[in-house]
Amino acid sequence: MTLTAAIHDPRADPEPDGWADFTARCKLHAVWDYGLMRLEAWMSRNPAVLGVVRDGDRIAAAATVLICRPRRARYADAPTRRKARLRPRWAEVYTPWLSGYPAVVFDPDLTGEGRRAAVREFERAVLRHVGPGLLGIAYRAVYRDMVSSMTGPLRRTWRNDPTSVLPNEWPNEDGWLAGLSKERRTSIRRYARKIDRDPTLEVREGWGRTDTDPYEVAALINSHRARLGRPRTDPRTEVAGVFLAEFLRRPDVRLLTYRDADGTLLAVNTLLDHPTSTVLQHWAARPPAEGGRHNLYFDCYLRCVRHLVSAGRAELTSGRGLMDVKASLGFRARELHTVAVPRPSVGRR
Repeated sequence: MTLTAAIHDPRADPEPDGWADFTARCKLHAVWDYGLMRLEAWMSRNPAVLGVVRDGDRIAAAATVLICRPRRARYADAPTRRKARLRPRWAEVYTPWLSGYPAVVFDPDLTGEGRRAAVREFERAVLRHVGPGLLGIAYRAVYRDMVSSMTGPLRRTWRNDPTSVLPNEWPNEDGWLAGLSKERRTSIRRYARKIDRDPTLEVREGWGRTDTDPYEVAALINSHRARLGRPRTDPRTEVAGVFLAEFLRRPDVRLLTYRDADGTLLAVNTLLDHPTSTVLQHWAARPPAEGGRHNLYFDCYLRCVRHLVSAGRAELTSGRGLMDVKASLGFRARELHTVAVPRPSVGRR
């Protein structure tokens, strides 16, 4: 096995050869689409690049990497500018809008020492791409069984907040409801009846929707995130309407919207379909003080579980927040780790 690695900047580089085959083989989610990565990178302050490791001509591993700059609020330089290579930067191996999943993907046939060798080649490619200003690499949201592929001398590993996972164990939504506490089960059914009977509330959901203004959706998502508070270490930029314009029209992305009688957008949810691991991705809502409605959140979860069981998917994931609330809905915690690699250890094992 002879491994080589290269970094592809979606803003400037064409899609890597064999990328479509790799994403299909590894069953990657919609956010790994190279065209979507290009839009996201152009609208980002810390643009993501794609690391690709090959065994000959075949892609053996890949990773999305955010190239981050300390204390700089403006957008990144154009990809053709190379004079900043001495400026301090670090690399976050992280998928911006899929935070509960690793940003490193290995071919199913690559195991053990092959994975460790792929990580080593990937890190060397990141160093070549960023230059001598690279401070280090942080692998976020790493599954426990992947940690050993990234550990080594000088490297630190710690456990992150877990992500939430609902295994599909029922033939229908009633089976899911039956497993909840009586109080939670009763309240969800009551909310659903109230929403269905409310003539002032319009609820619409569909795959590949083009009937909603993506900039309106982006504004609600961003205001919701701002209200909850953004962690100081969050490397992501606000969701861009131009990104959602392409993202929401995909046949594997469902948009759920709630509007009041005058058409005001009250809440939105995006659901990413997948052969096994469906993702309850964005949720955003107006607070009641600004005209929002109570308990739309639980109606959204009911609709997502309804798809989970009707489509026969293996699990539904829902990110890393509100774990107590999600536990009351049957979700379990999936362990995640961070592996921090200081500059002297990059590319060395």
